[in-house]
Amino acid sequence: MRTVLISGGGIAGPVLAHGLRRRGFVPTVVERAPGPRPGGQAVDIRGVALDVVERMGLLERVRRERTRMRGMSILDPDGREIDRSTEATFSSGRLDGDDVEVLREDLVRLVHEHTREDVEYLFGDSVTRLDEDANGVRVDFAHGPSRAFDLVVGADGLHSTVRRLAFGPEERFAEYLGSHLSVFGADNFLALDDWQMWLLDGDTGCGVMPVRGNTELRIAFGFRSDPRDRDLRDPDALRRTVVDRLASMRWEGARLAEAARTAPDFYCDAMAQIRMDTWSRGRVTLLGDAGYCPSPLSGQGTSLALVGAHVLADCLAGADGDHRTAYARYERRMRPFVALNQALVTENPGGPAPEASVERAKNAISLDG
Repeated sequence: MRTVLISGGGIAGPVLAHGLRRRGFVPTVVERAPGPRPGGQAVDIRGVALDVVERMGLLERVRRERTRMRGMSILDPDGREIDRSTEATFSSGRLDGDDVEVLREDLVRLVHEHTREDVEYLFGDSVTRLDEDANGVRVDFAHGPSRAFDLVVGADGLHSTVRRLAFGPEERFAEYLGSHLSVFGADNFLALDDWQMWLLDGDTGCGVMPVRGNTELRIAFGFRSDPRDRDLRDPDALRRTVVDRLASMRWEGARLAEAARTAPDFYCDAMAQIRMDTWSRGRVTLLGDAGYCPSPLSGQGTSLALVGAHVLADCLAGADGDHRTAYARYERRMRPFVALNQALVTENPGGPAPEASVERAKNAISLDG
């Protein structure tokens, strides 16, 4: 029996658990939240990541949950339309393509439902200590009793606890991109009908899209920032910063600010990439944003998580559980793919990457190694 603790119950962790369980491993997923996390922006599943979803048997269900935009308007700071498109949107790319845009919370729910019958989930808990010896890793938890596992995988996001415990402080690996992004939900007070609105106002930008049959909005608000600003590390101060900046906008500033002030699903974080010389140390390895976050600006974080989970499960099975061999193969296969997708952010700073670059990056790996 080969036991694997996976820290992180978002997308990468459960997908890895699914792949490991099918290959004879015994995975356990620990997640700090009390259940599958709600909220979040729309995410894209592109290129080879769609093949991962198909191999899981989830592609048709994911397609049924996809967003269905008719197009978008681009506004000036006063809310006047200066451009529009019925062919593509900034959030999802071309509307006639095979790629799928879905709300993050819907994808999280689907992969959890697909795995909960044969994967152990520990919700409302988190890893606090890792002690490795020749036989495995002893893991301490914030609430539950200590347990031993053969392997540990950190799939716990940009601010990964497993990465900090195994490799050191986040500051060693995070490359900040000079901006923050906030995402939150609201009622559809703009009466948008499958149509997105995007606005750039100085050093801030805002995108608004309707979801849930046009009954709700998802609002994304970005602004230039300095990661050394202490106010941007305090959650309450961070929300006040977003509210104040939204309130100063000429187009719908008051209503957008009130939505940010009251949103129960309010999220805001610095835009950053994680860059590491190795994703593995001993019996511990990292997956998705924990090891190679490309930032939401790339539009490829979810695809990297899905593909990385598949490749890691495949490598562990192919090495018959020999973690040294498996982790080396995992890095060898994934690193070129990660590099191309992280480069999407820096290729065209301040704007979307060229379509040709996205096409090349999203398909730059074979699932069968």
